[in-house]
Amino acid sequence: MNDEKTNVGESLRPLEERIFGNLSYFAMWIGGCIAIAVFTVGSSLVGSLNLTQMVVALLVGTIIIAVCLVLNGDAGNKYGIPYTIYLRAAFGIKGAKIPGIIRALPAIVWFGFQTWVGAEALNAVLYSLFGFNNIVFCYVGFTVLQLVLSVTGFKGIKWVEDVGSVCIVIALIYMFYSTVKKYGVELQENVINIKGSWGLAFWSGSVAFVGQYSTMMLNVSDLSRQYKKDGNKAVMGSIYWLAIGPAFMFMGLTGLIVTAATGAVDPITVFTSAIDNKVLLILTLIFIIFAQITTNVVNNLVPPVYVLMDAVKKLGYKGSLVVIGIASVLVMPWKLVSGESAAGLNLFIRVYSCFLGPIFSVMVTDYYFIRKKILNVDMLYDENGPIRGTNIAAIISIAIGAVIALVETRLAWYSCIIPTALVYYLLMTKTELGRDFLIGTEFEKK
Repeated sequence: MNDEKTNVGESLRPLEERIFGNLSYFAMWIGGCIAIAVFTVGSSLVGSLNLTQMVVALLVGTIIIAVCLVLNGDAGNKYGIPYTIYLRAAFGIKGAKIPGIIRALPAIVWFGFQTWVGAEALNAVLYSLFGFNNIVFCYVGFTVLQLVLSVTGFKGIKWVEDVGSVCIVIALIYMFYSTVKKYGVELQENVINIKGSWGLAFWSGSVAFVGQYSTMMLNVSDLSRQYKKDGNKAVMGSIYWLAIGPAFMFMGLTGLIVTAATGAVDPITVFTSAIDNKVLLILTLIFIIFAQITTNVVNNLVPPVYVLMDAVKKLGYKGSLVVIGIASVLVMPWKLVSGESAAGLNLFIRVYSCFLGPIFSVMVTDYYFIRKKILNVDMLYDENGPIRGTNIAAIISIAIGAVIALVETRLAWYSCIIPTALVYYLLMTKTELGRDFLIGTEFEKK
C-alpha cells in the first residue's frame, strides 16, 4: 500500500496481526457491554412494562444487536479495516466524515456520562475507606486514567478487559440478587402485577435497548478486526449474545426494579441504598468503576478518537484523545445522572437512533448487495482515487431514513432500516448518483 496515498495514522491501517481469540474477545465484549446507561434505560420504563414484557423486550433487543454486530463486523474481520475506513466504501472518503461525526457525538455524551458515574463510585469508595470526599478530583482523575489506558491501544485494553470481566460478572449477579432480595415486595406490586403494554410501549422499550448499543453496531469493525481473521460467524454471534444478553438483562431489570421501588435513578444512589453491608458495598462500587473503564474505553472513547484522527490528521491518536476527553466534560455529565434526566436520556437514545439506523442500513446494503462482500482496500485508502469525494446516494438515503424514523422516534430503529436499504439500492443501481462508487462491482457503468 502506497504511504503517500493513504495519509492515515498507523491505528487506521489494515491489521494483519490479530490479538483476540474466542475467550479474550468474549471478555472484551463482557467488559464493554456492562453499561450503566442500560440501568438508566431500565429505570425509564417503570410503569410502561411489567416484568414479563421487560424480559421479552430485552431478549428481542439483544438478539437484534447480536445479529447486527455479525453483519456489520464482517468487513472489519475480513479486511482488518476500522469503521472510519469501512465507511468510505459507501460514503466516499470525504463523505465518510458525515456518518463518522454522527457516530462520534453520542459516544462523547456517553463517555462523559459513564465517567461521571465511575467518579461517583470512586468518590464513595474513598469516602468509605478514608473519609475523603471530592467529586471534582475523582472526576478529573478518572477521566485522565481512561485516557492514559487508551494510549496503550487495544493491547492495554485487552489486559483491562481480561481482568475486569471476571469481577464484573460476579458483581453483576450479586447486585441483581441483592436488589430482588431487598425489594421483593415492591417488585411484586410495582413491576410484576402491573398490566403494562405489548403495544407501542413494548416496542419502544425494545428500541431503547437496541438504540443504546446502536453506536457499537456501526463501528463493530473497530473490534472485529482485532479478532482472529475470518472468524466463524456463528461463533462470533454466540460471543456477542452471550456477552450482551445476560448483561443487559441483569442491568435493565435491576434499573427497572430499583427505580420502581425507590424512585431513584442515579446508579450510585441506588446501590448505596440497596446494599447494607459496607464491605459488599465497596466491592460493588469497585465493580462500577471497573465497568465504566471497560465500557467507556472500548465503546465511547476509541471510536470518536478514530473519527477525529481521520477528520483532522495532524492531531494524531494522542491529540485526538485529549480533544475527546475535553469534549466529554463540556457535555456536563453531572446533569445527566439527575432524576429528571432519565426520560431525557431515553429520548436522546431514540433521536440519535433515527440517524444511526439509516447509516447501518446503508453500510450493510452496500457491503452485501452492492459489493457482494468484496472490498478494494487499496482504493479505500487512496485519497486521490475515484472515491475521494462524497457518495450523494448514500447521503440522500440516510437523510430519507432519518426523516422516516423521526416521524415516530419510539420505533426509530425498526421503521427506517428497510426503507433506507431500498432507497440506497435503487439510487445506486438505477441512477447516476453513485456512479463513481460502483467500480469493481457488477453494477459498474462502463
